[in-house]
Amino acid sequence: MTQERMAPNKRKRLFRRRKICRFCADTSITIDYKDPRTLRFFTTERGKIIPRRVSGNCAKHQRKLTTAIKRARTIALMPYAATLSHY
Repeated sequence: MTQERMAPNKRKRLFRRRKICRFCADTSITIDYKDPRTLRFFTTERGKIIPRRVSGNCAKHQRKLTTAIKRARTIALMPYAATLSHY
Protein backbone atom coordinates (compact mmCIF):
# COMPACT_ATOMS: atom_id res chain seq x y z
CA MET A 1 0.00 0.00 0.00
CA THR A 2 1.19 3.47 -0.72
CA GLN A 3 1.26 6.39 1.66
CA GLU A 4 -1.47 8.11 -0.31
CA ARG A 5 -3.97 5.43 0.61
CA MET A 6 -3.00 5.31 4.26
CA ALA A 7 -3.04 9.06 4.84
CA PRO A 8 -5.95 10.05 7.10
CA ASN A 9 -8.61 12.35 5.80
CA LYS A 10 -7.57 15.86 6.66
CA ARG A 11 -10.32 18.14 7.80
CA LYS A 12 -10.13 21.80 7.06
CA ARG A 13 -10.30 23.95 10.14
CA LEU A 14 -13.09 26.46 9.99
CA PHE A 15 -12.22 29.83 11.46
CA ARG A 16 -15.01 31.00 13.69
CA ARG A 17 -15.06 34.57 14.81
CA ARG A 18 -15.09 34.92 18.59
CA LYS A 19 -18.39 36.22 19.90
CA ILE A 20 -18.20 39.39 21.91
CA CYS A 21 -20.26 40.28 24.93
CA ARG A 22 -23.05 42.61 23.87
CA PHE A 23 -23.07 44.37 27.23
CA CYS A 24 -19.29 44.95 27.29
CA ALA A 25 -19.31 46.26 23.74
CA ASP A 26 -22.20 48.70 24.26
CA THR A 27 -22.27 50.11 27.79
CA SER A 28 -25.58 51.91 27.19
CA ILE A 29 -27.46 48.57 27.30
CA THR A 30 -28.35 47.69 30.87
CA ILE A 31 -29.50 44.40 32.33
CA ASP A 32 -32.76 45.08 34.14
CA TYR A 33 -35.37 42.55 35.21
CA LYS A 34 -38.12 45.10 34.50
CA ASP A 35 -37.25 45.09 30.77
CA PRO A 36 -38.39 41.72 29.38
CA ARG A 37 -37.91 42.90 25.80
CA THR A 38 -34.14 42.92 26.24
CA LEU A 39 -34.13 39.69 28.25
CA ARG A 40 -36.14 37.86 25.60
CA PHE A 41 -33.10 37.80 23.28
CA PHE A 42 -31.37 35.53 25.76
CA THR A 43 -34.10 32.92 26.12
CA THR A 44 -35.30 30.30 23.67
CA GLU A 45 -38.88 30.12 22.44
CA ARG A 46 -39.40 27.37 25.02
CA GLY A 47 -38.32 29.71 27.81
CA LYS A 48 -34.86 28.30 28.52
CA ILE A 49 -31.91 30.60 29.22
CA ILE A 50 -29.37 30.54 26.38
CA PRO A 51 -25.92 29.43 27.62
CA ARG A 52 -22.83 31.61 27.54
CA ARG A 53 -21.05 29.68 24.81
CA VAL A 54 -24.01 30.28 22.48
CA SER A 55 -24.88 33.87 23.39
CA GLY A 56 -21.28 35.08 23.59
CA ASN A 57 -21.70 36.92 26.89
CA CYS A 58 -18.87 37.22 29.37
CA ALA A 59 -19.22 35.40 32.70
CA LYS A 60 -20.01 38.55 34.67
CA HIS A 61 -22.85 39.63 32.42
CA GLN A 62 -24.21 36.10 32.00
CA ARG A 63 -24.59 35.85 35.79
CA LYS A 64 -26.38 39.21 35.92
CA LEU A 65 -28.57 38.19 32.99
CA THR A 66 -29.55 34.89 34.61
CA THR A 67 -30.49 36.65 37.84
CA ALA A 68 -32.56 39.23 35.94
CA ILE A 69 -34.41 36.55 33.94
CA LYS A 70 -35.20 34.61 37.13
CA ARG A 71 -36.48 37.78 38.84
CA ALA A 72 -38.62 38.64 35.81
CA ARG A 73 -40.09 35.13 35.91
CA THR A 74 -40.87 35.46 39.61
CA ILE A 75 -42.97 38.59 39.13
CA ALA A 76 -44.57 37.16 35.96
CA LEU A 77 -42.98 39.45 33.38
CA MET A 78 -41.52 36.41 31.59
CA PRO A 79 -42.81 32.84 31.35
CA TYR A 80 -41.08 29.92 33.03
CA ALA A 81 -41.94 27.69 30.07
CA ALA A 82 -43.63 28.07 26.70
CA THR A 83 -47.34 27.47 26.44
CA LEU A 84 -48.39 24.55 24.29
CA SER A 85 -50.59 25.97 21.55
CA HIS A 86 -51.35 22.75 19.72
CA TYR A 87 -53.88 21.46 22.28
